[in-house]
Amino acid sequence: MKKKMLVIVNPRSGVGRQKRIEQLLATNLNLDMYDYTIQYTEHIHHGTDLAREGAMKGYDIITAVGGDGSVNDVITGMHGSDATLGIIPCGSGNGLARCMKIPTTPALAIRVLNQNNPGTIDTIILNDKFYIASIAGVGFDAYIARLMKAAKMRGFSAYLNLILREYPTYESKDYKLVIDGKEISRKAWFTTFANSNQFGYNAAIAPQAKLDDGLIDISIVDKIPIEHLPVTGPLVYANHFELSQHVEMFKAHEVWVSGNVDKWVNIDGEGENVGNELHFVNHQNSLKIMKRDMKRALISRKTSEQLSLVRDQIQMTRDQLIPKKK
Repeated sequence: MKKKMLVIVNPRSGVGRQKRIEQLLATNLNLDMYDYTIQYTEHIHHGTDLAREGAMKGYDIITAVGGDGSVNDVITGMHGSDATLGIIPCGSGNGLARCMKIPTTPALAIRVLNQNNPGTIDTIILNDKFYIASIAGVGFDAYIARLMKAAKMRGFSAYLNLILREYPTYESKDYKLVIDGKEISRKAWFTTFANSNQFGYNAAIAPQAKLDDGLIDISIVDKIPIEHLPVTGPLVYANHFELSQHVEMFKAHEVWVSGNVDKWVNIDGEGENVGNELHFVNHQNSLKIMKRDMKRALISRKTSEQLSLVRDQIQMTRDQLIPKKK
């Protein structure tokens, strides 16, 4: 029996790779395996409403086409249902997709769905309301996410320009954290609470994070002096940020945070006004998701009708090339 798939497309996500999604689905998705419906978001968090409606209608798979923010909208709507998440990354950072080795080329990401390899990963719940699949953060991280939310331009260049512009003036803040019952106080430039290992763009802020270990990876980061950036930057992209003198890392099931004076939190790449007091809890294996099977090739599966046409074409070619015996 075919599985029903709802494809939710954020037409404003990333840098425009989602614009050809209808053609890419028609030519790459295994239509013997899936019946699919495409819906486009029309306003902020519309993906949550569409995903919730899709789950109520019994869709087996709900696929997010967009970036980490689009994925977050979909998992929020899916929460509590039996639906499985699919990802076709078309955003800027695509942190969760990169962590899961899902290609950022949409055609190849569609072929991951053809592998039909469902599994589970953890999610983090913030203040019993916000669902996090990849990473959350406070401080400079959240401040940049807030600015990006209002920015007209998307993509890495816009993100980098904001960082360079705001870096000199944003000062570290005082935070109190209770990490699995142990209280610590720190002055931090930013602090992240990670399920996946990275922000996106292959910037691994939590290199030891695993998506299914039942733990939150906490990275408390000092403001990095400009003269140290040539050393610290490569560590982030080499997956060895833990070696930096400017970071302190912990693992925990539950974290309480107070002192979030900005009130903003970066939730899967999107800035949200959450408040001063924060409560993060890991929920292990709580999200069903289509994973990539690294042992199998990513191939485009043709439908039975398409295969029949190909066989007919091959036979016609043979008839033309091979003379019939008299």
